[in-house]
Amino acid sequence: MTIPREKGLDHTLTMLSEGYQYILNRRRRFQSDIFQTRLLGGQKVICIGGEEAAEVFYDEEKFKRKGAVPNRIKESLFGKQAVQGLDGAAHKHRKQLFMSLMTRDRLRDLTDITAKQWEIAMDHWHSKRKIVLFHEAEKIMCRIACEWAGVPLFASELNRRTSDLSSMIDAFGAVGPRYWRGRTARNRTERWIRNVIDQVRSGKRNSREDTALYKMAWHRGLNGELLDLQIAAVELINIIRPITAIGRYVTFGALAMHDFPEAKEKLKTGDDAYIRMFVQEVRRYYPFGPYLGAKVRSDFKWGGYHFKKGTLVLLDVYGTNRDPDLWNAPDEFRPERFEEWSESPFNFIPQGGGDYNMGHRCAGEWVTIEVLKVSLGFLAKRVDYKVPKQDLGYSLVRMPSIPKSRFVISDVRK
Repeated sequence: MTIPREKGLDHTLTMLSEGYQYILNRRRRFQSDIFQTRLLGGQKVICIGGEEAAEVFYDEEKFKRKGAVPNRIKESLFGKQAVQGLDGAAHKHRKQLFMSLMTRDRLRDLTDITAKQWEIAMDHWHSKRKIVLFHEAEKIMCRIACEWAGVPLFASELNRRTSDLSSMIDAFGAVGPRYWRGRTARNRTERWIRNVIDQVRSGKRNSREDTALYKMAWHRGLNGELLDLQIAAVELINIIRPITAIGRYVTFGALAMHDFPEAKEKLKTGDDAYIRMFVQEVRRYYPFGPYLGAKVRSDFKWGGYHFKKGTLVLLDVYGTNRDPDLWNAPDEFRPERFEEWSESPFNFIPQGGGDYNMGHRCAGEWVTIEVLKVSLGFLAKRVDYKVPKQDLGYSLVRMPSIPKSRFVISDVRK
């Protein structure tokens, strides 16, 4: 069969103008979970979406990650030679480095740190007339990330480090000044983290053996040699940057509590099970990651369509989480949908799909869920505040998205 095709020489600007909905719009137009377009200077790209598409996308015999991520994203978001771009044995070996941090004890440490940092933040908020929650949440997440990872963070540098990590995240999908701020921020952050790891390796700084700092500093590759200092820094940033990014989910969670007060009331009185359902629905409903890329490893057929070796394929993350074939009333905010959710590794993919240990699903997904449970539970149960009039709309064109006002709150008190 012939893959439906979008006519034209290059649709990169169209993708940027439609943002999160670019792939989903065409899946609806073509009435197909697969279509072909041209992006990045006229390169042929196949776009896919849905549960079956996600399952084939995470088949490592069919797809590879090397060469799939544009350099501009490596140079701002992921870093060069990071785990996201590895395949085969090299990827599995590096992935286990990340998974070794996801023990029950270390996740418990993480939730304790998260609760403590929210309490500390509250002590500072009493004296302020208004709080921009997004900016404050990012600073809280940065402190959580560094404390959990074992990375030293002095109070005097909190604003700079948070701003740099935030700029790296904000550079995704950006052009012009916003992108170049992300590039500059990455260079500065890499210098900072290289210096910290060098101090550990030289014996000038002690580090707990169960922390990300220690593990990244002393990790050995398949060749038995220590990771190159630069690569070790890139991977340690791939711990603290994604945790800082949880500040966006926290902001959207607060928006959900404001827009859906009945859900907030249940959150106030609900148990851990409801908090988890609320967190999952925030991750499903609000825009975070738009799509993921991989390249065809060797020719194969799927669904009657031919995939040629070397072709770039994009998986519709946002659209799969809004797919009416998978979710009843997908455009409605319903935490209860997760009460009897038929879970699979491919039908709910806000941070990727597939297997945690061996595949390319985000190793930090558990971190995101646990931090959000504590954070949103704290905002619902431990804090009173007012939401003054403001523009709480968010764009599905801007990637990554965030409420325009960054969610301002006032009269904050315990």
